Amino acid sequence: MWAIVINPISGGGQGAVRGREVAGYFASHGLKYTIVTANSAEKLRVNLESFLSGLGSEICEGVVAVGGDGLAHLVIQSVAPRKIPFTVIPAGTGNDLVRALKWQLNAITEQLDFVTQNKATPIDLGLVDSEWFGAILSTGFDSVVNERANTLSWPKGPMKYNVAIALELPKFKPIEYTIELDTQELQVEAMLIAVANGSSYGGGMQVCPDASMKDGLFDVMVLHPVSKIEFMKVFPKVFKGAHTDHPQVRIYRSAKVSISSTAVAYADGERIGGLPVRAECMAGAGLSWAP
Repeated sequence: MWAIVINPISGGGQGAVRGREVAGYFASHGLKYTIVTANSAEKLRVNLESFLSGLGSEICEGVVAVGGDGLAHLVIQSVAPRKIPFTVIPAGTGNDLVRALKWQLNAITEQLDFVTQNKATPIDLGLVDSEWFGAILSTGFDSVVNERANTLSWPKGPMKYNVAIALELPKFKPIEYTIELDTQELQVEAMLIAVANGSSYGGGMQVCPDASMKDGLFDVMVLHPVSKIEFMKVFPKVFKGAHTDHPQVRIYRSAKVSISSTAVAYADGERIGGLPVRAECMAGAGLSWAP
C-alpha cells in the first residue's frame, strides 16, 4: 500500500494537477494506493496520521508527497518516527527538498519508475527541538523576509518574497548570535545563518552547495555583516553557490548546532519560532530514494 499525499492548492493549483498524474501512474501500473488530501495543513496532517495509524498489519511501502517544501516538512513529521520511506513530487514554489535528493523538477515519470522499482536508502534528517526538517534551518535576514511575506496578501506566489526583501533590506541590521558547534563556540554578528542538511532553499539558492544528506553533518553557513549594496551584489551568486569564497562568508561543519539570539528561525520554509534552538543532524533517520 502506498500513500499519495496531495496538497491541492500548492503552486497555485499545481499540486492538484500533478496529484492526478501521480494517481494515474499508480493506477496504470496496478499499484495499490490511497489518496490523502485536504485544503489545510492541519487537516492534511490529521488525515495522514489517521491513515498511517489505521494500517494495522498492512505495510505502507512509501509516502509520495505531491506539493512543495511545506508539505514535505509535514510528511516527514509522520514518516520519520515510523521509518516509512518518502519521496516528493515537485508541485510547490521552492521544491528544495526535491533538489536536495537530486531529482529533476520535470521528470515525474522517471522519478516514479525509480521509486516503485527500487528500495529506499537512508538519508540524514535534521531535528530541531523535537521537529524534523529535511533541507535547511535558518535565521537572520531570510527569516525576517519570511515574517514579512507571511503578512502580505499581495502579490501571490514567489513575488511576495521579492516585495518583502525590498521592504525589509533597507532597515535590516546584523544580529548578534551565539553559535555552539561540536568543537567550538562562536560569538558573531551576522546577517544570516543557515544550518544545511540539503544544499538549497528559497527555490534553488545554493546557500551550502556542498551539503550532503548522507554524511551525518550539517554545513553551517554564516554571513557576516556586509553593506546593503554588497549584499545585493552577493545575493545573485547564491543561486549558483558562488558566494562561498566571499570574505564575509564562513562555512563550518557540525553534527550538533545551538543558536541563541533574539531572532526567529525557519526550517523548510516553516516557522520554528524564536531562538534559542538546538538542532542535530540525525544520520540515516529518514528513508528515501535518490537517483
